[in-house]
Amino acid sequence: MARYRANVDWALEPGEDFAKGRYGRGHTVGFEPGPRVRGTASAQVVGAKWAEEGAVDPEQMLVAAISACHMLSFLHVARLAGFVVTRYRDEAEGLMEQNAEGRIAVTRVALRPQIAWDSAPPETAELDHLHHQAHEACFIANSVKTEVVVESRPAPP
Repeated sequence: MARYRANVDWALEPGEDFAKGRYGRGHTVGFEPGPRVRGTASAQVVGAKWAEEGAVDPEQMLVAAISACHMLSFLHVARLAGFVVTRYRDEAEGLMEQNAEGRIAVTRVALRPQIAWDSAPPETAELDHLHHQAHEACFIANSVKTEVVVESRPAPP
């Protein structure tokens, strides 16, 4: 078993009106151990005035997590199959819309990998099989319908 931790920190700025929804959505996301990045709500959701320009939103992080997990799984299965990958680039795209239950959700993520090989690439059918194996092995792809639990904590100082 493994545990993964992330810290999210937001504070109301002076002059903002929380009750009226007039507050910035910018926050810090920290990964343990690892970097801290600026996060925000999507400008498409809350409008550009309340989103922090240049920060990453949760939907982008989800798409990036799916893409990175698939890539890492793909590199592993390709290596096991005897191939040598020299570069992997993905321009992944997520679609947010209303799902079958009537909720707004990221309903589809399209992965668009461009892969460079050290020697001859696999045939189309074998490449498709490698991607299928990678998808089956990807922890994030296996988790996108996971249970979400809220555990209350004391308020930060």
